[in-house]
Amino acid sequence: MNLKAVNGTIAAAALSFAMLTPQCAQAQASIPNSADASDSAQNQSSHRPATQPKQNGSSSNLPSAPAPAPQGPSLQDLGFSQQQMQSNPALQARLNRRTEMLKIHQRLGLITLAPMVADLITGPMAKAKGKNGQIIKEPTSTNLDLHAALGSTTAGLYFATAYFAMFAPRIPGVKKRGAIRMHEALAFIHGPGMILTPILGAMAFSQEQNGEKVHGIASAHGTVAAVTAIAYGASIVAVAWPIHLKFWEKR
Repeated sequence: MNLKAVNGTIAAAALSFAMLTPQCAQAQASIPNSADASDSAQNQSSHRPATQPKQNGSSSNLPSAPAPAPQGPSLQDLGFSQQQMQSNPALQARLNRRTEMLKIHQRLGLITLAPMVADLITGPMAKAKGKNGQIIKEPTSTNLDLHAALGSTTAGLYFATAYFAMFAPRIPGVKKRGAIRMHEALAFIHGPGMILTPILGAMAFSQEQNGEKVHGIASAHGTVAAVTAIAYGASIVAVAWPIHLKFWEKR
């Protein structure tokens, strides 16, 4: 009886040991696996690129966007009505016509200057020389004809030039000032002078043809011609000289 009890006890102990052995083996196998897992996790973390820490205030180092440009005032803000801002074809055509006529006026004015200067040069050649009681040397026909031809050419070009200035369309509301006012003021000198010069020249020519020495108002022919040429040249300089040298123009 006692031997059977001992054998049963041994068999039960052997069975319990047999059942515990696989569980211990599994526990021992799981310990290296967990270590391997922790090692692999450390390796992955070591190979992972380190992220840079966020810099505080990094946005402050970036250039700020340009501020929007301020918009200038509109024409309505400046006091122009909608009607004033609309185009006026009739006024534009009038302005174009005036511009073209004044351009022709300028070209003809410069062309007129050439025969005028030549006429002044040939003037003394067409004048009789000598004093009363002495032999008077009459000018040659060539000199007289050349002087008369240059005078006629100058007068014709002059009045053509004046036509394009006088009959150019006027622009309402535009006031003349500065050099233009001086240019037109000098016209009151060379205009009458250009009318008187050929008349006095014809009177002097008639007196010489009659064998008389030029006398009376006809003797002022040369003086009037010179004053006319000077005033005419000054009127050209008034509008052709550089603006910064126009001492009569208000700044």
